[in-house]
Amino acid sequence: MRKRIYLLFIATITVLTLYAQPTPFVWNSPSQNSSESMPCGGGDIGMNVWVENGDILFYINRSGTFDEHNTLLKLGRVRLRLSPNPFENAKDFCQTLNLNDGFVEISAGGTNIHLWASIHTPVIHLEVNSRRPVTAELFYENWRYQDRPIRKGEGQQNSYKWAPPKGSYTAKDSIVAIGNELVFYHRNPKQTVFDAVVAQQGMDVVKDSMMNPLAHLTFGGKLRGNNLVYSGTQERTYAGTDYRAWRFRTSQPVRREYIRIALHTEQTESIEQWQHNLHQTATAIHLGNEKKEARAWWNNFWKRSHITAIGAAEEITRNYTLFRYMLGCNAYGTAPTKFNGGLFTFDPCYVDSTQNFTPDYRKWGGGTMTAQNQRLVYWPMLKSGDADMMTTQFDFYNRILGNAELRSRVYWGHNGACFTEQIENFGLPNPAEYGFKRPDWFDKGLEYNAWLEYEWDTVLEFCQMILETANYQNVDISQYIPLIESSLTFFEEHYRYLAKQRGRKDLDDNGHLVLYPGSACETYKMANNASSTIAALRVVLETYGKKNDMLSLIPPIPYRVVDGKEMISPAKTWERVNNVETPQLYPVFPWRIYGVGREGLEIARNTYFYDPDAIKFRSHMGWKQDNIWAACLGLTEEAVRLALLKLGDGPYRFPAFWGPGYDWSPDHNHGGSGMIGLQEMLLQTNGTQIYLFPAWPSAWDVQFKLHAPGNTTVEATLKNGKLVKLTVNPESRTKDIVIINNNIIR
Repeated sequence: MRKRIYLLFIATITVLTLYAQPTPFVWNSPSQNSSESMPCGGGDIGMNVWVENGDILFYINRSGTFDEHNTLLKLGRVRLRLSPNPFENAKDFCQTLNLNDGFVEISAGGTNIHLWASIHTPVIHLEVNSRRPVTAELFYENWRYQDRPIRKGEGQQNSYKWAPPKGSYTAKDSIVAIGNELVFYHRNPKQTVFDAVVAQQGMDVVKDSMMNPLAHLTFGGKLRGNNLVYSGTQERTYAGTDYRAWRFRTSQPVRREYIRIALHTEQTESIEQWQHNLHQTATAIHLGNEKKEARAWWNNFWKRSHITAIGAAEEITRNYTLFRYMLGCNAYGTAPTKFNGGLFTFDPCYVDSTQNFTPDYRKWGGGTMTAQNQRLVYWPMLKSGDADMMTTQFDFYNRILGNAELRSRVYWGHNGACFTEQIENFGLPNPAEYGFKRPDWFDKGLEYNAWLEYEWDTVLEFCQMILETANYQNVDISQYIPLIESSLTFFEEHYRYLAKQRGRKDLDDNGHLVLYPGSACETYKMANNASSTIAALRVVLETYGKKNDMLSLIPPIPYRVVDGKEMISPAKTWERVNNVETPQLYPVFPWRIYGVGREGLEIARNTYFYDPDAIKFRSHMGWKQDNIWAACLGLTEEAVRLALLKLGDGPYRFPAFWGPGYDWSPDHNHGGSGMIGLQEMLLQTNGTQIYLFPAWPSAWDVQFKLHAPGNTTVEATLKNGKLVKLTVNPESRTKDIVIINNNIIR
């Protein structure tokens, strides 16, 4: 008996040791091009890092660097070349993403390169250490060294999309090299796409009261090396795009070189003010302190949560971890992590050869937010314990709240914030989808777009996320209460307003709002009482708990019978099907009205299995949520099938670079939906109860730590179908644990 206990103890310790920290991700050969890059970053900085033909290259990306057309511009590309070159044809080449400490290391032939970013100051650090002296050449490469006309199709990278004004161009950057340093920046003029959109949408009367994030926005940085001397410029081409390189070289061979790039983004009246503040950032750099702080932050980040498996699920949990690292690189940005590549897009010709544009290009814009996609990037942060990273998305809405309220007052004369789908970072609809060619008689508050008309319920998911951060980690959400109040108010006042345009009464016979015209996602159009909107209003109101009079106005979720099976209907009625979403399952996720341990589970499962559109639209690609719904409904076989497809290796060298799917690469809403689905397979909650393994196969060994409401963490280890470890913090919550999977031995 004592021997059996000892062996069980050793087995448990072995499992726990294996999962102590994330495993470094390693390449043992250089890359062919930027599509084979590795992500690196921190704070609000992202870098694509790769070694090509002996050169180390990386793109510089930073949150919030929006130009005059609302393109999310890169800050340039850096190339490091050493002589003699240790990385060319090296048999001992190694490029490692050290996840636990948050840096990329490149080594060969006794030379070691460390690349990393500070967390709370916008600084990139490049450290070179070599056993033998080497001559270092550093090139700052910029393709915006001249004004660049926006070519046909290239407008997709900005707010104009397919309709940029004739003669549009991206203005050139300012770049000056002196001695051992270089200053580079892009400065927006006073007049930007903001002004064009305000005029287009008839908001000039309140323009002076509107938040404008683009005028005189300046972003760039200062590059400096200890032993570097400026030695001129040269012009070359990379991936079909011409660029100019500012070249620096060490005055003599060195064993050590330290290069730092201080970044700064700010709206200032004068460029001198911006330069002064950049200089302050650059002079305050302290390598030792910032390295210690960055390492500590990443160490603590991984202690918050993890999911690690061995065997059949090893690949998908590794990719879960790699993607979570990418999200952590924009933990504290001024703008949300974009669903269409985040901070890690690479040259577009390697995504789509027909879109051979500059490295700034990404499909579906920069400053435009597609809420249906963005939500999938942020929902998984609740269970991963990363609520502090969610405020970047919440603050996006808070900043544009005033502009969204002005829309309602200008167009319809009522209260409440109107947030449309495809919204700009200044709170107005995307101008291309609002429609440059629209009838004069058409409602000024509506997008003249078959996909987006009447779709304005997406903000409610972010309202619920805010409320859930309070439930999960007791976050102070007082600053967001006006956003929640105003978003809810819009629906009551606007649908009463619309009803009065049609007739005498503003409610139906049951005293409910008539949510018509509406939209069930982008799919079921001109909908009456869409189930996704009803579920959203009901759950947000119930969670908020302060507008009970409005809660009584929400109609019931509509049902229908198909082939004798009762199921959730997309809406009470609709006029056409325009896309391939499945909003009839939104009451399962994100709204959690139906699911494991809840009433109506059979109705929801019928919807998943028998709704003809749900079947036709089923997929694992991009923003598809079938993997999440399968997990939430306890459909283990389906959840496993879709998780393997969703979180399996992507098509690029770095396995968590998915896409392009419906959008772009790396596809972050693909990764986010994969994270959510995997979490739901392991842990779900219903009231105070915490369900373990509701859709997890007992044959998959796994160890995880995830968060639950009530400042609760759950750590569990499943091995050979047996629960060998369970730790709940606080311990008092252990009584609320329910193991759903009957095949798991406790």
